[in-house]
Amino acid sequence: MQSKALIVDDVRMNRQMLLEILQDEYEVLQAENGKKALQILEEYNEEITVVLLDLVMPELDGYSVLSEMRERKWQDRIPVLVISSEDQIESQERCFRYGVSDFIRKPYHKQIVKARVKNVVDLFRYKNRLEEKVQQQTALLTWQNELLRQQAEKLRKNNMEIIDVLGTVVESRNLESGQHIKRIKGFSTILAHMLMEAYPEYGLTGKQVDMISAASALHDVGKIAIPDSILLKPGKLTPEEYEYMKSHSVRGSELVENIKDIWDEEYAKLSYEICRYHHERYDGKGYPDGLVGDDIPIAAQIVSVADVYDALVSKRVYKDAYGKEQAFRMITTGECGVFSPKLLKCFRMVRRSFEQLADSHVAV
Repeated sequence: MQSKALIVDDVRMNRQMLLEILQDEYEVLQAENGKKALQILEEYNEEITVVLLDLVMPELDGYSVLSEMRERKWQDRIPVLVISSEDQIESQERCFRYGVSDFIRKPYHKQIVKARVKNVVDLFRYKNRLEEKVQQQTALLTWQNELLRQQAEKLRKNNMEIIDVLGTVVESRNLESGQHIKRIKGFSTILAHMLMEAYPEYGLTGKQVDMISAASALHDVGKIAIPDSILLKPGKLTPEEYEYMKSHSVRGSELVENIKDIWDEEYAKLSYEICRYHHERYDGKGYPDGLVGDDIPIAAQIVSVADVYDALVSKRVYKDAYGKEQAFRMITTGECGVFSPKLLKCFRMVRRSFEQLADSHVAV
């Protein structure tokens, strides 16, 4: 099927001359005024390849046709060449503002008309094909992004389910109450958000804060490998028992390491760091590896403060709860080990939030 060209001119002779020039390449449609031209464009819009438009016509002039075409966005797909004897700069500028592609002067020269029509048609075909490809690629990328989003959400849910299962295992032995785990997540979230705001050099993001909060529930998962005789002993542990108890950090990290292939890499990494290093101290006197300063992963440092604070203000089988004022003093003066100065500054800034959470016994 031939492409269609629309010639719009109120002079029949002009239309006939253009018909003879273009009929070998196009099926030519004709309109004697702007009103008729718009009717034809409405009917054959998808089939018309090019419009040759006179400006001065009865009923509806060429400028009105251009305005309507622009309004309906037809010119995004159909090039328009103005056919006119006018040579005024103002007229040409006005036409270009309406989106005209080129001009053909009267009287017509066959080869020039053919060449100009061919040039603008080829240009628009290329542009339209390119836009179509862009649209196709955009649609494909949109689909792929949505698929990735769904996969990421599914993976996130899988990560949370793994953490919940492991957390439930810890609770089932009455190692930690469900409220303790919720408070650790709450304290970790509060402290991590403040660290993110106060010290951007750590590079924490909102997403990472959420992940640290979730992974904090696993900080003591290694205690499932500690015998009840040590884990639930109401009195003071012997030096040998205490050393065995300390092994929970390594045992927990080994457990996480063994299942790292079934969950998200970043969740697995954070969980490993929290399990293994949440008993490290900033001066190198913690365990199991004696890491110093910021060699201790920041996620583990955050959870370490949260864990110590909750241990102090909570009643345990081997001790009564300390008051919140005393717990704050013990942490900030180093009685519970040395913490990062930056982390302690953040801890001081969120002190009231910690105390409110401790009073509420629920997660924030």
